[in-house]
Amino acid sequence: MAMFGLIVSGRLVSTNWEQISPTNCVAEIPDAETVNHVVIFLTGAVPFPEGMGGAVYFCWPQPGGGQVWQLLGTISNTKPSAIFRISKLKAADENENMTLTNSFMSLGSGMPTRLNAMVGISVEPLVTIEGQTPAAQTEAATVSNFMEFSQKMVENLFNYATSFAVSAGDMRARPGETFVPFSSLQQWYTNFERRLQQNPNFWRK
Repeated sequence: MAMFGLIVSGRLVSTNWEQISPTNCVAEIPDAETVNHVVIFLTGAVPFPEGMGGAVYFCWPQPGGGQVWQLLGTISNTKPSAIFRISKLKAADENENMTLTNSFMSLGSGMPTRLNAMVGISVEPLVTIEGQTPAAQTEAATVSNFMEFSQKMVENLFNYATSFAVSAGDMRARPGETFVPFSSLQQWYTNFERRLQQNPNFWRK
């Protein structure tokens, strides 16, 4: 029974994975030049072993026949699916996004030459894959993480700044310093939270 599934927009769901090692499997994506996003998910037929997860990689066929594997992100029993953007990886510098120490690169010459792009999954301990950094330009996989980071950052700034709050009497005793009204900081915090919930990418405008 298939453990993993692959969805490419406009195509049938695929569960056809080729196992190339005890812990690695791959699925080819024909005509990947027209693909912007892929979805990788657990079918539910077979869970990961306790303490294990899947590192998801992407590979473009290279002119010389070599393979460059780029980390997209992870899936696990607690995160059984993920959306990854691959369109930005097409034009990206392969050296910028290449992961030298991943399990697919370690297979080296043992991997047959492929004409199509590939998605690969490497089953590894969660403590290993959770410490890895995905390739740049895969925003679809990281929106929730970015929102969490942004909220924590804003909350930390708000708490730090308010810890220096002083009374009107204290301000008069420190004429060389500039003070910002607490209400202004509070309003900014509220507005930032609201806009982040409406559109996590509002800051790019």
